[in-house]
Amino acid sequence: MKIAFLCKRQYMSKDVILDKYARLYEIPNQLAHLGHQVECFCLSYQSHHEGTWDESNHEKKLIWHSKSYKGLKKLGLFTYPFLLLQQLKQYQPDIVIAASDIPHIVWGAWCAKQLKVPFIADLYDNFEGFGQARIPGMKHLLRQAVCQAQLVTTTSQPLAELVIHDYAAQAKVVSLPSTVDLTTFRSGNKSNARERFGLLPNKQYIGTAGGLYKDKGVEVIYQAWEKLKHEMPNVHLVLAGPYQPDYPPPAEERVHYLGSLAHHEISTLFQALDLGIISILDTPFGRYCFPQKAYEMLACDLPVVVANIGEMSYLFRDSPQVLFQTGNANDLASKIQQQLQSPQQQSIAVEDWATIIQRLEPMITALKF
Repeated sequence: MKIAFLCKRQYMSKDVILDKYARLYEIPNQLAHLGHQVECFCLSYQSHHEGTWDESNHEKKLIWHSKSYKGLKKLGLFTYPFLLLQQLKQYQPDIVIAASDIPHIVWGAWCAKQLKVPFIADLYDNFEGFGQARIPGMKHLLRQAVCQAQLVTTTSQPLAELVIHDYAAQAKVVSLPSTVDLTTFRSGNKSNARERFGLLPNKQYIGTAGGLYKDKGVEVIYQAWEKLKHEMPNVHLVLAGPYQPDYPPPAEERVHYLGSLAHHEISTLFQALDLGIISILDTPFGRYCFPQKAYEMLACDLPVVVANIGEMSYLFRDSPQVLFQTGNANDLASKIQQQLQSPQQQSIAVEDWATIIQRLEPMITALKF
């Protein structure tokens, strides 16, 4: 079967094509490994190099196309849907899958309608929480496009329920969490991992990695630390990721800021810690997202404490002792103390991308017939 996959070029600060990164890479990649002919059409908002990248070999048929509108040529964005349609007419796909943001979902629905082929919408987040949704009419276009799909995949069960009940989508809606590369994120030697970051063997280390921003929930971690550092003198806080200049990490002897780490180094960090923290705010984003770091930490066999909201409430429903009230620093500090004193390992299986897409693929192929 010939599949067209539409998405943006940059995802979570990574280049989907060159970094072969996460959901937007793995969905088409795994479908290609299952024997389908897949061509991907990427639009760069960051002026990446244009071109075609052919990954086809004896195991798969996978081709990537990328288009950029640099400088004054950004006005060409308004003509991109028509260029995209012409490319798809030449390719003649059996199915169109669109992902990554509101424009691509809307363009995908429109192109599939013009081509008279089934359309699949993949929502890796609640796109209504994106900045694009503030443009008048964008939310309406998104909901209209999603409701035109014959299959909708979402990154979390709460988002699936939003699409079913609020969007009133009539198609099958499937929760398809974003998993991680299990060859990178896995259990490892804690002593070696600590040595890599200059951490001591006789201390307890708690921490997180990712965007250290207020709107991502880091404030409650810093507030809980103010309480913990006096009550647990052997505990240190470890942080990695970008931050806003006006809200830096605490500058203290027992706070270790590691900067922005390469993807594989985040795995080493999680192997070094005694406890991982996942803080999510009670916002439209927080209620419907699936924090990838949850699977990253679990795959590294790292005990965690997690904000009790959205998909995390589902994922950790059998481990209430690790869930803290979102935004509540006292509750977070209490749960951290409990986990450090009596660690509870979560027996949650983390499936790889191949397994997840193998389960989805029959639903996709059924649409052709």
